[in-house]
Amino acid sequence: MPVSGERSPRHARREGTTTAWAAGRHDEPRATAASDAVTRSFPSSPIDERPTGPADPGHVPSPYPPPAYPPSPYPDHAGQPDGWVEHTPIPVVDHPAHTERIPPRGVAVPATPAIEVSGLRKVFGDHVAVDDVSFTVDKGSIFGLLGPNGAGKTTTVNMLCTLLRPDAGTALVNGHDVVHDAAAVRRSIMLTGQFAALDEALTGRENLVLFGRLLGLGKAAAGRRADELLESFGLTDAASRRVREYSGGMRRRIDIACGLVTAPQVVFLDEPTTGLDPRSRQEVWRLVESLREQGVTTLLTTQYLEEADVLSDRIVVIDQGRVIANGTAAELKASIGTAFYEVTPSDPDDVVRVRDVLADLGARMAESPDDPDSPATGLSISVPAPDGANALVEIVRRTTDARLELSDVALRTPTLDEVFLALTAPNGSASREETGAAPPIRVDAL
Repeated sequence: MPVSGERSPRHARREGTTTAWAAGRHDEPRATAASDAVTRSFPSSPIDERPTGPADPGHVPSPYPPPAYPPSPYPDHAGQPDGWVEHTPIPVVDHPAHTERIPPRGVAVPATPAIEVSGLRKVFGDHVAVDDVSFTVDKGSIFGLLGPNGAGKTTTVNMLCTLLRPDAGTALVNGHDVVHDAAAVRRSIMLTGQFAALDEALTGRENLVLFGRLLGLGKAAAGRRADELLESFGLTDAASRRVREYSGGMRRRIDIACGLVTAPQVVFLDEPTTGLDPRSRQEVWRLVESLREQGVTTLLTTQYLEEADVLSDRIVVIDQGRVIANGTAAELKASIGTAFYEVTPSDPDDVVRVRDVLADLGARMAESPDDPDSPATGLSISVPAPDGANALVEIVRRTTDARLELSDVALRTPTLDEVFLALTAPNGSASREETGAAPPIRVDAL
């Protein structure tokens, strides 16, 4: 230990360094903090040659090369020593593992989709369940995945949830690859199947606490989260009742709530309203819409076309493992034809005369959307209405001049059910296999 009045080697080193800088024995000022607005530098003096005082035997040099700053675009300032320039530094990460530049302020950065699927394929033996499926899902949106039974919807969802490994293609969920980063995908999602995965012997609150504990929450945190979800889902009054006593809608709500214990970023709902009565379906719809308001992304598979029409921001239709339509509900409806008037004469025997009078307007015999051979077929005429009211005026004028009495003239627009039936019709599938595109769909066939 140094005696009184002596300087320790540590102090000497500090003083030597400080003295050297104070005396001006340096080629370049020390680097300022990253928050400094202005950086001064001597272009003629390399940064690694600045003096550091007496050698420190304990000093370990950095293995990384010094950062290379670009030359300043500004001219020398008057009154400054030669070589002095002032410039705004460009933020550069000098670590070799991080080579990306930070985007300048004011530059828009494209939002990363919540789900990004490209060329996804899955084969079971000789059966191709999913074939070259591609789509993207925006963050905070509700995305509808539609298709007939066996179309590949559930297989696609299982691959996105890491329950099945794709045979080809890529899929990213929240930026994580479903094959190479499956654990990260699972931590950020929730999957609810067609049937509630609940312990019926436990109460609603006990089920929520159980899920929280299984997902890593402490006892107190799991209890608080359970109470929050019970209130949000309108189940506080039923919290202490056993799940076996719940109605179908209540069971579905508590099932979805269990999946939200850890606040997932993406929710997969597979046929969430199957078997529910209309009132319970409405409750689930309101719940799904509330998830969108909270910024949660929802991928919804359903066979209730009205459900997809009401809830989905965007819809993909899958048939025989392939995507055959992709767009908003309005875009899909427009793709199969415009609105049309359904004209019904008072006397069924006048149907042919009405058709002949309106023939040059594109009038055709209307068919039942569900069954072309039904008794309702042939009782009315469908007339395209591209210009809306003008077509109606012409229909009324011509039938009046021909002394034809009408019992009803109704304006109809294609429904999502009609889109689904038209796109997934057996004859349409054959055409798509041959041409690679959806077949033309006649309005009168609806």
